[in-house]
Amino acid sequence: MGDDEQLTSSAGLPAGRAVALDERVRIWRDASVVLGGAPWGIVRIAAAARPFVGHLKHAGVAGLVPSPGVERAVVDMLLPRGIVHPRPTRDHHSDTAVDVVVPAFERPDLLDECLAALRAASPEMHIIVVDDASTSAAVGDVACRHGATLLRHPVNRGPAAARNTGLDAVTAPIVAFVDADCSVTPGWLDPLVAHFDDPRVAAVAPRIRPRSKSADMLPRYEFTRSALDMGPRPELMARGAPLGYLPSATLLIRRNALAPLAFDESLRVGEDVDLVWRLSDAGWMVRYEPASVVTHEIRPQLFDWARRHFDYGTSAAPLDVRHPRRLAPARWSVWNLAVILLLLARWPARGLSAAAGLGVAGLSTGLLARKLRASSVSPAVAPLVVGRGLLAETAATGHLLRREWWPLGWLALAAAPRSRFGRFAAAAMLIPLAREWFTRRPRLDPARYVALRLIEDAAYGSGVIASAIADKRPGVLLPLVRMPGGRR
Repeated sequence: MGDDEQLTSSAGLPAGRAVALDERVRIWRDASVVLGGAPWGIVRIAAAARPFVGHLKHAGVAGLVPSPGVERAVVDMLLPRGIVHPRPTRDHHSDTAVDVVVPAFERPDLLDECLAALRAASPEMHIIVVDDASTSAAVGDVACRHGATLLRHPVNRGPAAARNTGLDAVTAPIVAFVDADCSVTPGWLDPLVAHFDDPRVAAVAPRIRPRSKSADMLPRYEFTRSALDMGPRPELMARGAPLGYLPSATLLIRRNALAPLAFDESLRVGEDVDLVWRLSDAGWMVRYEPASVVTHEIRPQLFDWARRHFDYGTSAAPLDVRHPRRLAPARWSVWNLAVILLLLARWPARGLSAAAGLGVAGLSTGLLARKLRASSVSPAVAPLVVGRGLLAETAATGHLLRREWWPLGWLALAAAPRSRFGRFAAAAMLIPLAREWFTRRPRLDPARYVALRLIEDAAYGSGVIASAIADKRPGVLLPLVRMPGGRR
């Protein structure tokens, strides 16, 4: 985006819609370089666009409305990179119709809450309930009582098939898939539908917040860290981005972006991940909008909760078949790997190893600086990029040791008092959890929070291990190593 002639395209975002910089974006000096986005990268900003980028930085979360011409063209290019996000709106006026599909199996009480909330928010909305072969007629009775169209499977075929069956009955240009254990909140729809004014957007998901009448330990943990809650920031979901997938607990999708069988019916779990990945890979934007909130029932029993995370993990191998190596549990640069190993090593002497590690870091920084200079980017950016990469890959190593390699990680925790590698592993595993606790301040003491986090990650990792063995897909357990020149 460094060429001024590129600043003549028209923005896909409609006129009058404000945008704001992603909170994690760094603006370098005179706004000539932007660091961040989805995935994280370095973007050179053309001279004509720099004043607007500087104004966006000073506007903060309030954002700005781009004016026609250069400003809208800048937004048009930065939106698909996750550097700016549309500001949410609750006064959206659109004639775009939305049909709702609710897959249901058993639990008519939860379906009743779901449909009551949908009707309260949008009384005239067309709702289709797909009963996936529940054992009683109660699910159908609840659907009819709320004026929903009822479709029924004679045998249980899973949530993917239920959503596809509902999709066949949809006539509106936008379809909202809402799970039966979810309840929408007032005003949930407008911030989501507004994103579809941009023709490049295929799907949008709201924030899913847990709900429970219990004040026990597990619900308190889930209120802070639910697997379905993607957090308070707006995001662009993309390969290599901070947000790598979206759940279909509630998901709005542009119908003409879908194939006849939107969800892969052979997948009992992970079908939502597969769908949003296919949409993103096809060039569509998939967005997350936390200004819209939907609540989700918590499973309060520890075994059921851990089993759910195990089930999530079992989707790894089937997804790897469809999206090879996309689920690699970590991605290491050979430079950063060498730096870490040298800093931890004792051979031939501790000081010499540390010096060698710093030398490798300096060499990689110098090579990156030369590459940046050739691209007309200030080489002073290089140390920041290298340092960020080293920290990010250390955190990814801790994530790997808590999840897919959790047996090794737990052994490292036990060995930490006696082993330098054990102490490094323990720090990589636990420091991010401590930061989470201090940042989020859950209604739970640090020890129990960390214990539940380790159990959650180990349960998911056990599912990944089980699926890798059953489907003979070892790649879901093996990190990717990037060699110089970008080879893996």
